[in-house]
Amino acid sequence: MVIKRDSEKEKKAFRIRWVYESIGISKQAYYQRIKSDKIQQIKNDKVVELVMEIRKRMPGTGTRKLLDHLKEKFVQNNIKMGRDALFDLLRSRGLFIKRTKRFHITTDSKHYFYKSPNLLYNLTITHAEQVFVSDITYIKTDEGHCYLALVTDAYSRKIMGWSLENNMRVEMVKNALFMAHKNCIFKHRNIIHHSDRGIQYCCPDHSEFAENKGFILSTTQQYDPYENAIAERINGILKYEFGLKKTIKSLAVAQAMTKEAVAIYNNERTHWSLDLKTPQSVHLQYNKQKNKSYKKEKKVAV
Repeated sequence: MVIKRDSEKEKKAFRIRWVYESIGISKQAYYQRIKSDKIQQIKNDKVVELVMEIRKRMPGTGTRKLLDHLKEKFVQNNIKMGRDALFDLLRSRGLFIKRTKRFHITTDSKHYFYKSPNLLYNLTITHAEQVFVSDITYIKTDEGHCYLALVTDAYSRKIMGWSLENNMRVEMVKNALFMAHKNCIFKHRNIIHHSDRGIQYCCPDHSEFAENKGFILSTTQQYDPYENAIAERINGILKYEFGLKKTIKSLAVAQAMTKEAVAIYNNERTHWSLDLKTPQSVHLQYNKQKNKSYKKEKKVAV
């Protein structure tokens, strides 16, 4: 008597058995591997969830800083993941940060107003509210281009003042400097105010306003971005890490976004140049942090 096999009944078991036998592992090892992969998938999904929580407030946070932010969360969730594994996970999920290039010119240095000397040349910055650096960047809106003036403490990287308008008149940079002066907590006299040679910073209206507030003026001497590197860097951080590089609905919305971005930047975003501390914490410590410069060092021929 010939017994006919039920292929449908055996189909699933046969295929699974063939899989683990063909790769030389036991049935137990095969199911352990499946269980392990499922657990890892759950952990990966949790890591991505934690990453998105951070990027909801700081959209441009890179992988290395994410790892620093996530250390405590990893411990709480019993997750072990190093830098390379986090890189691989974010790459596989398409979560790397893409950079774009700046293309809109905001500096007009072709004027006959007095240009102050560069007082930062060979200056050692040792404490907060010793040097403020300023710059202007553009913000795109549906209503047209707007312009953001920033004043940053060169020691702590804290944004001390800002102003966002739909024009580049001198009143905008004066408003940013007024806010910076108002936000000073150590009340120093003779703070150096460093900027590029743009007409807004060199015109008498701004110069007199700044000097009346007790600032000593300093400007770049060439077109080298390293002469105002900190200010340029802060522009890029706000735009590329906080969503300000996108086309925004209106000036009012852009101003609200900037206000929130500055608050998060000052109090939550860490800097490699500050040993992964926030600008606000370094600013309050006054002179405890060793200052690291973006200045490009000249190579000397031997």
